[in-house]
Amino acid sequence: MATRIESTTSPPRATGWRGLSLRFHFYAGVLVGPFILIAALSGVLYAATPQMESWIYSDQLRAPVGLNQASLADQVKAAQAAHPGGDLVAVRPAPEPGDTTRVLFAEEGLGESERRAVFVDPATAQVRGDLVAYGSSGALPFRTTLDQLHRNLLLGEPGRLYSELAASWLWAVALGGLVLWVSRRRARRAEKTESARGKSVRRHGSVGLWVLLGALFLSATGLTWSAYAGENVSALRESLGWETPALKVTGGDEHAGHAGHGEAPAAPAPAKPESVDAMLASARAAGIDAASVEIGLPTKPGAPWQVAEIERGWPTQVDAVAVDGTTGQILGEVRFADYPLMAKLARWGIDAHMGVLFGWPNQLVLLVLGAGLVTLVVLGYRMWWRRRPTRATGLTFGRPIPRGQWRKAPPWLLVGLLVLAAAIGWFVPLLGISLLAFLVIDLLLGLRSRGKSTPDSTDVTV
Repeated sequence: MATRIESTTSPPRATGWRGLSLRFHFYAGVLVGPFILIAALSGVLYAATPQMESWIYSDQLRAPVGLNQASLADQVKAAQAAHPGGDLVAVRPAPEPGDTTRVLFAEEGLGESERRAVFVDPATAQVRGDLVAYGSSGALPFRTTLDQLHRNLLLGEPGRLYSELAASWLWAVALGGLVLWVSRRRARRAEKTESARGKSVRRHGSVGLWVLLGALFLSATGLTWSAYAGENVSALRESLGWETPALKVTGGDEHAGHAGHGEAPAAPAPAKPESVDAMLASARAAGIDAASVEIGLPTKPGAPWQVAEIERGWPTQVDAVAVDGTTGQILGEVRFADYPLMAKLARWGIDAHMGVLFGWPNQLVLLVLGAGLVTLVVLGYRMWWRRRPTRATGLTFGRPIPRGQWRKAPPWLLVGLLVLAAAIGWFVPLLGISLLAFLVIDLLLGLRSRGKSTPDSTDVTV
C-alpha cells in the first residue's frame, strides 16, 4: 500500500522535474554560493557609503555657511593655485549651503576614471583639501575601495570574473529555487509530519521566496556592468534603439569661416576658467535647474562647454547642454524626458542597484535584500553539511543529489532545456562556460565512481 501511495503522489515525470531541478540547484548553490555571499556582503557595505563618506570626509565636504559667496572663477583660481600641475577639466559647484565646491583636475599617475578633486569653501575661496574622485558619481577613496571590492575584489580586471559569475548565476539559482518551492509545497500537503531537515528546507525556501524579485533585479542590473555579458547587453540595446542619448552639438559655427581667400582660419583661443560663471548662467537659463551639476571644460580649443545635471535621486535629473564658450549660446541639449523608455529603465535600474535612486529607503531595501541573500547561502551550506553520511566520518562533505535525474525527465523537457541553456550560455558567456565545466566535472566524477553504490533515492524527496 505504501508503494502505491508513493506512486500516486510522486509519479515518475514529477520526480524527473524535481530531481533535475534539485541537482541543478544543489551544484549551482554549492559552487557559486561563495561568489554570491561576497557580492552580497560587499554590496551592503557599498550601499551604506554615502553616510560614511560624509562623516569620514566632513572636513573636505563641509564648510561654514557664509553670508557672501565667492564667484566660481575665484574658487577655480584658488584650486589652481593649490594644484598648479593639474589640467582643469570640470567644476562641481556647491549644491547646498554648507557644502564645498569641487574643482576637478586630470593628473598623471591617476587611474582610469580618476580625477583630483580640490575642495573649496564657497564663502572664502579657501582650499579645504584634495582627494582622488572616481567615476561620474565622484566617489571618494573610501567608497571607491568598497566599489572595487564589490566589483573585482581589488584584483583589477581579472577580478571582475567573480562578480560576473555571481550576477550570471544568481537569477538561475533563484528561479531554480522557486521551482523547488512550488513542487515541495504541493508535496507537503500530503505530509502529516515534517522532519528537521524538512523544516530547514522550508525556511530556506521561504527566505528565497521573499528575496526572489530583488535577486532577479540585482542579477539583471549587475550584468549590465559585466565584462562579457555586458557587451551583449550593450549590443542588444544598440540594435533595438534603447541606448542612452548622447549630447550632440546641433547649432553654432565652431570657427569654420575663413579670414580671407586662401588663408587658414585663426586658431580658436583656449577656454578660460573665468568663463565658468557665465557658462553656468547660460545653462541655468536653458533649464539646467538641478542643485548638483558638473561644468565640463572644452576638451579642445573651440569646442563647447558641457553643463550636466548629476542628480540620481527621484526625480532623476540628468539633463545636459552644450554651451558656446564665446557667446553663451546653447549648441545642443539632451533631456531625460526624451530618453527612450528602456534607457530610462536602465538609468533607474543602475541607480537603484547603487542605492541612490530613492535615498535612504533604497539603501534600507538593499540592506534587507543583502541580508536575505547571506541568510540563503548560509542556510544552504548548513543543509549541505547536515547531509554528510555520519558524524563518524569527520570532515566529510554532504552528499550531492543522486545522478541520473535527467533519465527521469521527459525528452521534450531535456531538449527544451538544452536549447535554452545554449541560448543563455551564448548571451551570458560565463554562465555557459561554467555550466559546461560543471557538467564535464560531474561526468568525470560519475565515471570514477561507476560501480559504487548510489545514495538512497529518498534524498531527492525532501
